[in-house]
Amino acid sequence: MKSILLHIDHDRAMRARLQVALDIARATNGHITCLQTVSYEVFAPGDFYGSAIAAAMPIIKENAENLRAEIERTLEHEEVPWDWRFLYGIAPHRLLEHSPLADLVIVGPSDVGEGGHGPSALVGDLVLKAPVPVLVVPEDAKSFDVSAPMLVAWNGSSEACHALRAAVPLLACSCKVTLASVAEPSEKARFDFPSSEGAKYLSRHGIDCEMVEIPRGEARIADTLFSAAQMRECGLMVMGAYGHSRLAEMLRGGVTRQMLTEPQMPILLAH
Repeated sequence: MKSILLHIDHDRAMRARLQVALDIARATNGHITCLQTVSYEVFAPGDFYGSAIAAAMPIIKENAENLRAEIERTLEHEEVPWDWRFLYGIAPHRLLEHSPLADLVIVGPSDVGEGGHGPSALVGDLVLKAPVPVLVVPEDAKSFDVSAPMLVAWNGSSEACHALRAAVPLLACSCKVTLASVAEPSEKARFDFPSSEGAKYLSRHGIDCEMVEIPRGEARIADTLFSAAQMRECGLMVMGAYGHSRLAEMLRGGVTRQMLTEPQMPILLAH
C-alpha cells in the first residue's frame, strides 16, 4: 500500500483514520495523500436565491482551513511522506477522480452530521465505483497493527474474491489469516469459489491461512463474523461488499449494510 488516499473531513472518525493511515504508511513505506473538499452544492430549504449558502460559505471555508492546519501540524511530526489536495466539489466525486492511482482509500463509516444510524453514502459510492479497495475505520480505532491477525469473510462470491485479492499486501503482513465462512442452508448457499480456492490463491502469495466454517445460528451474519474476528483478536476484517444490489441492501438490510452501520473494527471492502 504505497499510495494511500485519505479522506479529510470533520466527521467523528477523522482522528482515527488519520492514525490508521499513518500506521499503514509506516509499515509499507507508503505515501499519504490527504484529500479535503468543500462543496458549494448545499441545499437549504426555501433558499431559492442561494443567500443562505452564500453567507455560510466563508464559515465553511474557515472551518476547513482550521482542520487542515490542525492535521498538518500533526503530520509534520510523523516522519511519513504526505501531500495535501484541497478541492471544491462533492467528496465522493473528488475521491473517485483521484482513486485510480491510489492503492487504498481510507474513509470513516459515517458522513458529516450523521448520527451513525446507517452506512455512509460516501462509502457506498466509493466501494461500488472505485478501482481500489476502501478501508472503513470506526471512530474508536486507536491504531492499526499490520502484523495483527486478520479475518477474511468468505462466501465464494466474485466480490469476496476481489476483496481477497485487494487485501494481499496487508494480509502478507499479518501473523495469522483466517478465511471464515458462515454456514448457510443448502438452498441459500452461494459458493462460486470454495474457501479452499481462496486458500490456494493466498498460498501462491506466500500467505498461509486457516479455513473456518462458522455455524449460522440465530445471530445476524455481521454479528457472527465480528464475534469470530474478536475471538481471534483480529485487527482487520476483509470482505466483499454489496453482493446484492445496493438498493436491495438498503431495503432488506444486507450483510454489508449491517457491517457498516456499526463497524467494530477496520473493514477493508471491495466490490
